[in-house]
Parts: sequence; structure tokens; C-alpha cells
Amino acid sequence: MKDSQYDSGDGRPLLYNKTREDIEIYRKKSVELKLQWLEAQMEFFYKAMPSEAKRIRDKLKRGEI
Repeated sequence: MKDSQYDSGDGRPLLYNKTREDIEIYRKKSVELKLQWLEAQMEFFYKAMPSEAKRIRDKLKRGEI
């Protein structure tokens, strides 16, 4: 891919890998902790998204579109 937001700068795509051990450790975490992490991620993504995307997302949430 040519778009720099989708590659590592040297032409390789950005990948996110987890080992089986990582997955097993995560599975052992409490549901409450997993939900706290998810909430923190969603808050971060919302703060980082462009204003226009926030406007559209908020309209979707309110059922306006």
C-alpha cells in the first residue's frame, strides 16, 4: 500500500499479532477489567477522531441518521 498511514514506512503493512500465550492471559482477566479497557479505548478513539467524524457518530448514536 502506498498510503503511509497503512504501512510501516519501509513498505511493509502494519500488523498486530498476539501469541497464544498472550490470548490465554487476556482470557483470564475479569470481565470488568476487559470492559474498563474497552471503555478507555473508545474514549481515546473518540478524542482522537476528526470533528466531522464525531458529528456523524453522535448523530448515529441519537438515531438521527
